Amino acid sequence: MTSMLERRFRLLPEASGIDRLMAAEAFDDAIGLLAQNFVASHVAAPRSSAQFASQQRWLLSQAALTRHFRAAEVGGPGVSRRVIGHLAVQHNISSRNTAYAFFDEILKYRLVLPALEGSRAGEVVPAPEALPVLGGWYEVHLAALDCIDGGDRSIRFRSAPERLLPLLVPAIGDRLLASPEIRMPGPLYRIFAWSDAGGHLMDRLVAGIDRHASQPGGYLTDVRSITHLADFLALSRAHTSRKFAEAESIGGLGWNGRRGRSRIWISDGFYTEYAMAQAHKLIIFQEAFAEIEGRASKMNDEDCAVFS
Repeated sequence: MTSMLERRFRLLPEASGIDRLMAAEAFDDAIGLLAQNFVASHVAAPRSSAQFASQQRWLLSQAALTRHFRAAEVGGPGVSRRVIGHLAVQHNISSRNTAYAFFDEILKYRLVLPALEGSRAGEVVPAPEALPVLGGWYEVHLAALDCIDGGDRSIRFRSAPERLLPLLVPAIGDRLLASPEIRMPGPLYRIFAWSDAGGHLMDRLVAGIDRHASQPGGYLTDVRSITHLADFLALSRAHTSRKFAEAESIGGLGWNGRRGRSRIWISDGFYTEYAMAQAHKLIIFQEAFAEIEGRASKMNDEDCAVFS
């Protein structure tokens, strides 16, 4: 697999948007920013951030949030247990029973609450405590884009989250759910992404990369102990060890010395898969934010025409 450094030297003028993004000088800094913020979000709000830490939960969350904000805008049916089951099957995310279990869990832990009077029976809305975590997830992706191109999207979002979040969520959610690259990442990424808190396992490894230490064919991290990593994410050591063994068996990671007493390294291929998954998200955020700004600009122009 071509290394990230080789990508930068071989970039051609006709390269795709994803290649240009990944070849940007500040791209690695943006990936580090994302990984570090995902880990920090887990520390600050483990229940809420857990919904974004595995591929299945994350996709179910995107489908539900897209439905919620779109319904709130047009006054249509919102999110209920039955709707979650329907969305899961419609978008080929999971079985209805898995979606129902997901709904029951987020209701149990009060990540969603029953909708106010006047709503349809059984409908729920995001809990007020979950909204800052949700807004932070969108903001950090905009900040990563700003890190790459020097923009100010995150500042603009932070100045009016209550206006921009309801517009961003459906625009981004539709694209995420329809993207083949998002739905089917690389093999090393998939080992972790479809397991409980697997996304946070990858985030912690990438956040711990030591940019000053060399590791032939990869990156040395500050992670040494699987046990400590499992404890940090409230996972069983056996589950975490199995995932590491799977990744190790295909060359995705290893130890730079004695197992359990030295630092873990991740291969360039593993890092590239992680970075590419984030890059596909960032392209979607870039397109959605530009679309929303274009819509707002058009509305402003129409308002000016009315009063001219």
